[in-house]
Amino acid sequence: MKFGIKAWALLVFAAFSVMLSIWGPEAFAKYQDTKILNTIHTETVEAAGAGYRYRLKANEKLYILSRCLSSQVLPESESNAMTRLDGEEALYQEPEGSYAFVPNYRGPSVGEITDEQIYETCNKTLAVLKENGILPKEIREVEPALYDATLYSAIDVLEPRNNIAVWKMSLSDSRENADKGNRLIDAYIDADDGKIYEFYVRTPLLWEEIDADAVMETWSRYMGLDSPEPYESENPLLETTPYFKKYVFPGMGDERTIVTVGFYEGINELFLKISK
Repeated sequence: MKFGIKAWALLVFAAFSVMLSIWGPEAFAKYQDTKILNTIHTETVEAAGAGYRYRLKANEKLYILSRCLSSQVLPESESNAMTRLDGEEALYQEPEGSYAFVPNYRGPSVGEITDEQIYETCNKTLAVLKENGILPKEIREVEPALYDATLYSAIDVLEPRNNIAVWKMSLSDSRENADKGNRLIDAYIDADDGKIYEFYVRTPLLWEEIDADAVMETWSRYMGLDSPEPYESENPLLETTPYFKKYVFPGMGDERTIVTVGFYEGINELFLKISK
């Protein structure tokens, strides 16, 4: 009788095992589905397209922009047009070499200065430059009705990760007989931090009243650059004005960037520009 009970128990256990092996996986899967289906689950992930963004140093950004600006002919200010040789035209030309400076039709990336912010940002930056003695205090604020702001991308074509976005702020050519006195004429502004790489301004000062060394030393600190070194050249035709001083900053690798503080007499235009 004892053996019969054991045999019966084994028979029941075997039957249960067979049923469990057939029905169990399906039942377990349905149970798992009830925990997932019709329920909202959240998970923290990186935004699409986000990830590591290569950050350029101040001297690298300056170098790339100088190369991109030098790779094409762009009208920069009225002063340049006045000093251009007869027969030369201020036309946009195709970029040359491995650097490109092109309009950014895509618009600002996340964290960059937007169309709505650029005028206020420019005025804040002008205020900083005036407080630090880089610009005369008489320079007036920019107004959306008088200025055009265009976003550009400066790109190292062979190394696309080496790129910066800059706003070009220009006094509009559409307003005839506009008062240019004490106004910003052109400027290139970093789309990330609003710092000004290059500017042309009408000023009440004369060249004799401008301390180019002090301007350059203060501007280099403002930009986060090392102290500049004087650039010596025997070429008297480096600029279309006799009033200028040039300086050298480290670029990328063994390359360099030249920064010029200059002055156009007659129209009293002070400029700071970058070049290769």
